[in-house]
Amino acid sequence: MRVLLILLDGVGLGADSPHTNPLAVAPMPAVRGVLEGNRLLADSAGFRGRRASLAGLDATLGVPGIPQSGTAHATLLTGQDAVRRFGRHYGPWVPTALRPTVVRDNVLARARARGRSVAFANAYPEELAQMVAGGLDNVSGRRLGPLRSGPPLAAIGAGALHRHTTELARGEAVASEITNDGWITRLRRAGLPRVSPEEAGRNLAAIAGDNDLTLFAHYTTDHVGHRGTFQDALAAIQRVDRFIAGILGAIPGDTLILVVSDHGNLEDVTRGHTSNQAMGFAVGPGHATVADGLRDLRDVAEAVLGVVG
Repeated sequence: MRVLLILLDGVGLGADSPHTNPLAVAPMPAVRGVLEGNRLLADSAGFRGRRASLAGLDATLGVPGIPQSGTAHATLLTGQDAVRRFGRHYGPWVPTALRPTVVRDNVLARARARGRSVAFANAYPEELAQMVAGGLDNVSGRRLGPLRSGPPLAAIGAGALHRHTTELARGEAVASEITNDGWITRLRRAGLPRVSPEEAGRNLAAIAGDNDLTLFAHYTTDHVGHRGTFQDALAAIQRVDRFIAGILGAIPGDTLILVVSDHGNLEDVTRGHTSNQAMGFAVGPGHATVADGLRDLRDVAEAVLGVVG
């Protein structure tokens, strides 16, 4: 069976608060449709339905402090307790000391070592990828830029960081922002087509249909939780729902979709990161079995590998 693993950065399961939690009021017809009317809230964690399940993932791992993306990404992608290994929650980037572990032991690299086909669906600028063509030993510190994040480090370790401008133009990759607007305006790729969230979702479904394991990461949900307003957060999560609608309409029937987050943030716009449970949302064949095995961030990698074999 195939797995499409989607990381939505900064999405926790919070309270049913219409004034502080955009997930409490966003229509989200795609997500609520497969969750049989349930919303992405703490009260819905534990739901098991016909098509989908919702689990809450402990992101604190018993360590004092507020979860952060760097150590959380490392934990999600490897199954190892990166927080305790590093000694504290740390972010936004994977700590330098943990990067070799993420590169070597991540879920993409481990699936590939078992003979499975893997893909990292995110498009990254080719000039960034060229920096690490000779390996991470030749690149350090700030020069890595956004490649210090867990998902691209995992792709580097699996030999899967090879979707760039050309692939994005062909619909063979997906921008981390879902639509191509950031590439067009900030990266000045004026020749790229503008795609809707639904079209981006269909493109991701096609990539997933060609591989045993596909990883895609989206960070805007965390960014707006830090810097945006309630309306910005509402728009971000509605874009995600349209993206998921595109995926659901095109994903092969033998593919499990597992949407997870690393920590809370977006679900309470009055603060930054939270200690709420992170989201674990499974859709497709075997969803309930997978959700039953998800208790904290350490369980995600093993659950994925258990499905792909």
